[in-house]
Parts: sequence; structure tokens; C-alpha cells
Amino acid sequence: MGVLDYLVEHFDIVWARAVEHLTISAASVVLAVAISLPVGTALSRRRALAGPVLGVLGALYTVPSLALFALLVPFTGIGARPAITALVIYSLFIVVRNILVALTTLDPAVVEAARGMGMSDMQMLMRVELPLAMPLIVAGVRIASLSTIGLTTVAAWVGAGGLGQLLKDGINNPPKLYAGVIAVGLMALGADLLMRLLQRLSSAHVHVWPIRAVDAVQPKEA
Repeated sequence: MGVLDYLVEHFDIVWARAVEHLTISAASVVLAVAISLPVGTALSRRRALAGPVLGVLGALYTVPSLALFALLVPFTGIGARPAITALVIYSLFIVVRNILVALTTLDPAVVEAARGMGMSDMQMLMRVELPLAMPLIVAGVRIASLSTIGLTTVAAWVGAGGLGQLLKDGINNPPKLYAGVIAVGLMALGADLLMRLLQRLSSAHVHVWPIRAVDAVQPKEA
């Protein structure tokens, strides 16, 4: 049986594993972004803490994925929990670093102009800084997404399922193995195209947002 024959005859199995894989990957990235935004923003305001925090996240990032999954099992049990926990940890380093770099490399003239117009810190963050930083932030999320999709395959070894289960079970069954490889590749390609589109859209608005922000704080003419 060839790989195409396997994909046709066992499409239901491959689809179910792909849904599991996508669910774990998407949940991990969303949680990582939700944690990274306040952490990265706080570090951009307290830069003395950036080095130690990124150092810890970088050290965790270098731990082999299977080893980290195994270390978490005694605390979280097997299944999706250790997988998502580990994948969030890996994504934090990438996303936090990009958010920090994006917020600390903004044009000082734009930031000072917003400050001079009476914006509060929260207004500056939401109306000027984050919109300007968004292309680089989305780039970090894109890298984290692709990395997570790949690492999720290892999660099958701790009972999380996903397309990695096809790779695990297909060691002695090449068509099953290759079907898993193809499915992971297509998912990564789709995620990359989606994130590239979001990155282009955010870049297209990078000059519009500051103008809107300035307009929002200008006094109305009588």
C-alpha cells in the first residue's frame, strides 16, 4: 500500500489526528501569546529584568522536547496537559523576545510625540506602540507557530495524540509514517501562509495607526 492509498483509505484516522494536532498547537500558541504580551510589555518598561527573564526562558528553550515532556508527566499526568505546558514554555521565549524587541526599537520621535499630546501610558501602548510593533510581534508568533506544530509531533510519546501518533505507530509501517509527515508538512505550510498574510496586513496598517492615534487626542476645532 502506497502513502496515497493509505491517505484515501484511512482519511478519517488522519483527519482525527490532524484535528488533535491543530487543537494542541493552537491552544499552546494562544496561551503563549496571552502570557507573553503582558510579560514582554512589562520587560520593555523594566529593561533591567529583561536579561534575567530571557535567560531563564532561553535555558528552558534548550531543554530537549521529549525530556521536558517526560519531566512534566509526574506533575500533569499523560495526555494534552504536559504537551500544552511544554509547548507554551517553548513558545514564550520566542514571543516574549520579539515583543520586547518590537517595543524597545520603536521610533523615539513617534513615542515622544504621542506623550507630548497628553496620552496616558495605556493610551500610548494600545494606540501607538502595539500597532507599530505588531509586524514584528506577528513575525514572532509565526515562528512560534511553526515550531509548535513541529514539536507537537513529539507529544504523541506522552499520550497527547496528534499526527505524531501516526509517526509513532508508523515506524514499521512506511505509508502510515509518510502520511503523518505529509499531514504535518501541509499543516505547517498552511499556518505559515496564514501568518504571513497577517504579517502583511499588520505592516500595511503600521503607518495608519499612528495617524489615527494622533487624531484621537487632538482637540476638536470650534
